[in-house]
Amino acid sequence: MIRRILQWPLVTLLFASAACFAHKQSDSYLTLSVNGQALTGQWDIALRDLDFAIGLDADENGQITWGEVRQRRDAIAAYALEHLRIGTNSDVNSTCPLRAGELLIDEHVDGNYAVLELSGQCAASAARIGISYSLMAGVDPNHRGLLDLRSNGAGQSRVLVNDASPTWLQIDRIEHWQQFRTFVVEGVRHIWLGYDHILFLFTLLLPAVVIRKQGAWHARASLRESALDIVEVVTAFTLAHSLTLALAAVGVLQLPSRWVESAIAFTVLLGAANIVYPVVRERRWLLALGFGLIHGLGFASVLADLGLTAGNLIQALVGFNAGVELGQLAIVLALMPFAFMVRDTSFYRLLLPGGATVIGCLAVYWMVTRAVTL
Repeated sequence: MIRRILQWPLVTLLFASAACFAHKQSDSYLTLSVNGQALTGQWDIALRDLDFAIGLDADENGQITWGEVRQRRDAIAAYALEHLRIGTNSDVNSTCPLRAGELLIDEHVDGNYAVLELSGQCAASAARIGISYSLMAGVDPNHRGLLDLRSNGAGQSRVLVNDASPTWLQIDRIEHWQQFRTFVVEGVRHIWLGYDHILFLFTLLLPAVVIRKQGAWHARASLRESALDIVEVVTAFTLAHSLTLALAAVGVLQLPSRWVESAIAFTVLLGAANIVYPVVRERRWLLALGFGLIHGLGFASVLADLGLTAGNLIQALVGFNAGVELGQLAIVLALMPFAFMVRDTSFYRLLLPGGATVIGCLAVYWMVTRAVTL
């Protein structure tokens, strides 16, 4: 049994490395302004995504230069416009033809983006527009487009997905509930696909049903003790990441994505090491509080570059954070009842160091790949 546990890290790395390469998910940023029949805007698309989709690195040296991007300008414009259609009123086929203008480069928190200027003309003024979005379809199923639509002096935002049905938005009024719900769903999705956040929570929650005595793990006596420990850890993590999420989203606190993602991986490693060699035993909520500040910066990567106006940013921030908490709560409710039931078994006593070893190996892999190549 022990030999099998020691083999887990290698097996897990083989199956998980491709899916767990980086926390920052694939996003593009689409800004549109509607003025009567006229459409203007810009579309920020990550160079790494364009390289996957149509190829930019001509000499295949791992670095994309401005010259290589400029040579592919027409291909970038054609690919982008092929995957974005805008319709009016009730018919997405009643399109507002788009034209691509100048191609620029901009730096976001997670790397360089191609910035494509857009313009278009609708047949008539519309009460609402429908957006059909399919960028990276067939390449990355988890890709999302973050939309900022501005009209009549107001703005509203949505998350665009590769879906057959268009996303409809009212031009003359802001649909606040729909906007809020969109970011709640996105927050849930973000935590469920944030493998590093989930594994960090595991390193703090799995020991909640046991206690360290005389160099070994022993089952806690009551459900109340375990529940109190879980509440302390989750509350501390929530408060910490909510603070830095808000500060980063409004631009008060910003760090390079490579540093943030590598630091998140390091927190996962420390959390796993604390199970194998327990240093912080009874007050693990302190770890959740301290390291949660770093994880909040990772959550903020979704909103930081969207450029929302103050009111919309607050609504998106609250909705996104609520989604993160709901997703986190679902993880806790799914994991902890099982952990409590098997806490007094040899399986669980072997699972703790074995699982921590697997998580630690993944954390080291993340640290290296993110520091070198993100």
